[in-house]
Amino acid sequence: MLRTSTGPLTQTYDLAMLDLDGVVYIGPDAVPGAADHIAAVRKEGVRVAFVTNNAARPPEAVAAHLRELGVSAETEDVVTSAQAAARVAAERWGAGAEVVLLGAEGLDTALREAGLAPVGATDDGAGVVTGYGPDVAWRDIMRVAVRIRDGLPWIASNADRTIPTVFGVAPGHGVQVEMLTRFSGVTPTVAGKPERPLLDETVRRVGGRRPLMVGDRLDTDIEGARNAGVDSLLVLTGVTGLAELVAAPEALRPTYLAGDLGGLGVAHEAPEEDGAEWTLAGWRGRVVDGALEVVEDRAGQAGTGDPDDAWRVAAATAWAHLDRTGAVVDITAAGLPAASGAAR
Repeated sequence: MLRTSTGPLTQTYDLAMLDLDGVVYIGPDAVPGAADHIAAVRKEGVRVAFVTNNAARPPEAVAAHLRELGVSAETEDVVTSAQAAARVAAERWGAGAEVVLLGAEGLDTALREAGLAPVGATDDGAGVVTGYGPDVAWRDIMRVAVRIRDGLPWIASNADRTIPTVFGVAPGHGVQVEMLTRFSGVTPTVAGKPERPLLDETVRRVGGRRPLMVGDRLDTDIEGARNAGVDSLLVLTGVTGLAELVAAPEALRPTYLAGDLGGLGVAHEAPEEDGAEWTLAGWRGRVVDGALEVVEDRAGQAGTGDPDDAWRVAAATAWAHLDRTGAVVDITAAGLPAASGAAR
């Protein structure tokens, strides 16, 4: 269940690890208010890292894009799954090892910075590291597939099934990973979220003893935080809406919930159980005949309090029902207001 914080999260955590798409920007545009919220977090003395499963772009390109959107960012603030994969490869195969590269510039750069020597699909190498690359040739994918099947060790930068593009949601590197796995019968070591190497690499590079993962996806950001043993804040500016939230099993549930990055600067109160209902700040949640209802606590009508508290009540109510019955609640008549800053 959600947790209570006695003060703003900026007083509890000293490193905010921010996912990018859906948290800081959506496609080509910044999330409204994101730049100001990030500046406020830094003013409180909290380190900020921008953490991405995207292995195609090097950190300097990501930082430049953020600055174009009005977000203060330096190259060293950005940590990518390519860097995490390179760390895993260097630790496994040693500095100076030749490594077969199947990916884009970001992965090539990360491998070289880790002291490794990227080589082509047909060259000898200690192993192969793969990542998303729009220009990766099918002939190279075929050659690497055969080599993995025949025993070449394999590290994948991430296993994201989709990526956002200007022309819509498109297949991500995870689709290629699934294909290679199906062909070869080999499951790779994955560096990106939800596996823990990327978050470990972020703490190693940026510092901080009390990290908090902030993301919009339950199955990468929040599960990744769980796997790394760190707390998490789910924001509702990206892909997670009410349907996904109420269906979340325990492993995908965040520590905190907020409409947007403004949630870092406030205290969080968790809903309290009241018999078969859950209450918080004037909101009351219940499940009637399998359907979720969130109402104003006193008048039995739509509440006028903080919308984020209504969403917290909805999550607690739905999760308790799911754990007790194994059934996901019907949200058709949930009656929730739009969360602050929420995209959905």
